[in-house]
Amino acid sequence: MGNRQGRKLRWRERAQRRRPGQARGQEGLQHGQVDPRHLVRLEDRKARQGRRQGQVTFNQVALEQAAVRGLLRVVSGFLGHDVAPEWRKAAEAIPRHRFLPDRVWLSDDDDLLTLCDREREPERWFAAAYGDVPVVTQIDDGQEPEDLSDAIPSSSASAPSIVFKMLELLDLAPGMRVLEIGAGTGFNAALLSHRLGDINVTTIEIDPAVAELASSNLNGLGYAPTVVCGDGSLGWSAQAPYDRVVATCSVQRVPYAWVDQTRPGGTVLAPWENPWISGGLLRLTVGDDGTATGRFTPDSSFMLIRTQRRDLRLFRDVVMDDHVPVESTTTLDPWAVADSAFETQFALGHRLGDLWYAWDHDPDFDDVETRLWVSTTDGTSWAAVDWDGGDDTERYPVWQHGPRRLWDEVEAAHDWWLANDRPGPARFGLTVTPDGQWAWLDDPADAWRLP
Repeated sequence: MGNRQGRKLRWRERAQRRRPGQARGQEGLQHGQVDPRHLVRLEDRKARQGRRQGQVTFNQVALEQAAVRGLLRVVSGFLGHDVAPEWRKAAEAIPRHRFLPDRVWLSDDDDLLTLCDREREPERWFAAAYGDVPVVTQIDDGQEPEDLSDAIPSSSASAPSIVFKMLELLDLAPGMRVLEIGAGTGFNAALLSHRLGDINVTTIEIDPAVAELASSNLNGLGYAPTVVCGDGSLGWSAQAPYDRVVATCSVQRVPYAWVDQTRPGGTVLAPWENPWISGGLLRLTVGDDGTATGRFTPDSSFMLIRTQRRDLRLFRDVVMDDHVPVESTTTLDPWAVADSAFETQFALGHRLGDLWYAWDHDPDFDDVETRLWVSTTDGTSWAAVDWDGGDDTERYPVWQHGPRRLWDEVEAAHDWWLANDRPGPARFGLTVTPDGQWAWLDDPADAWRLP
């Protein structure tokens, strides 16, 4: 590999592929939404008049309800149909901004997080509260570093379109019992409580500060579901079995406790990700035999559940000075497998299991415009592929090191995807048993085990 021998893999944080309802640049007004300046003026007037905290005027209530209705119109556009009447009533009774802290973090035009303080930027804050955007409410587990370049969101208010999409997928009926994994701000638990009653809703949150905020927000609007501070991956057996278990954080492995605590015929709904790609909702139906099986929809991107988090920046230096990689070439364009269409990456992620990738754009090093790095999550094997920016390149240089030939695995996965007519997320499914989980394409009988 020449002077590439001592090259260190420099981690480049990948911007998440934007999803409907979670795109950047949506803080502005959308059709039918209330101008947040009206709410700001009422807030200012309320403060000048010295009203007690929590006391609101008729005009303020009317504007809040108008803002909610405007947001629901946007959500209906995302869903492709009107929000169901029972959820519309719940949303109108539960203003989203009442669940947001005064200090939040929003994505700017470059997909970078920036602090938004309600006191300093009230219009931006209210626009986010009633926009169809996710709002980050905690970073780095509450550490709040001054430099946000490496900050990792650790809690958020999900985009309303995804919230109502997931509520719709739960297919709830009166009297059903629900366990929510990840209380967050408490907004989702409030919607569930409004629909089902406090006694039928349990929400569990691993972070004590976040759990306290959720409980305070819920109580402030008169809701009192069971709020537990604990490890959501273990579920909450004290009130099992549940008719529905819904996670507001993504998983790479579905905790079997969720299946075990759901009655036969019940549903487990969770956002899904793997080291290669983040995105997809998994809807499982629990069987009489204690297994659960279901399919994916490509609708979401969430923060990974904390008990499964692995900060891949720890493995940024996977290339060591004593590594002697095997050199070869490939006809597979690296852009065809990484940062390609979501459907492609979704399929590859299911086939590749424990592989992740990062791009290195540094033309000053080795005169290579772009290099794709692929590594195992434990850093024991890696591969690098160079792309020079030309349109007529037929072969790309490849370097591989470790007990596994990772680029060979990538090529095999891509060939499999082509041979199966380029399947998208809707053709994939997952089966969860006490012994592990298996991915499958079209038919659960033809499954392969996931790490």
